[in-house]
Amino acid sequence: MSVMALAKALGITLRHFFSRPVTIPYPDAPVPLKPRFHGRHVLTRHPESGLEKCIGCSLCAAACPAYAIYVEPAENDPENPVSIGERYAKVYEINMLRCIFCGNCEEACPTGAIVLGYEFELADYRYADFVYTKEDLLVDAVGSKPQRREAKEKKKPVKLGFEVPYVRPELEGVKYE
Repeated sequence: MSVMALAKALGITLRHFFSRPVTIPYPDAPVPLKPRFHGRHVLTRHPESGLEKCIGCSLCAAACPAYAIYVEPAENDPENPVSIGERYAKVYEINMLRCIFCGNCEEACPTGAIVLGYEFELADYRYADFVYTKEDLLVDAVGSKPQRREAKEKKKPVKLGFEVPYVRPELEGVKYE
């Protein structure tokens, strides 16, 4: 009986020994992400005007179960508007160490301003660097917060190794491939 069990175990080992590995060479090849993947938050802008979509309603902060979002609204100046609405988010902060990436903020936003993108490389050395401010979350900023901090020191833009869309395709009416 033990010889039969040993032969069966060796058969399983040999079958998997000659098959291709399931792992992906992560730093060298892009990781295939599912359409419902929740990554780093981004604040979007209106495509026509370039103004911010966030109107400072704080519904995303109210919907967050981890209390990771802080929004401080301010009145919008009619001569120099920041957003299309009457108000805008003067302070918008997300503590990424508290965030559980549930997507409730994205669902609660009436204007579609906050979107969970596809960037998942969120590593840093200091606690303060995990609190993303409004400037760090706006779409026109390239890369993540540590990458932009390095770019400021070098005075040239830093780009990711592969292109990752910031806006979720199902929200913009584009079907995911």
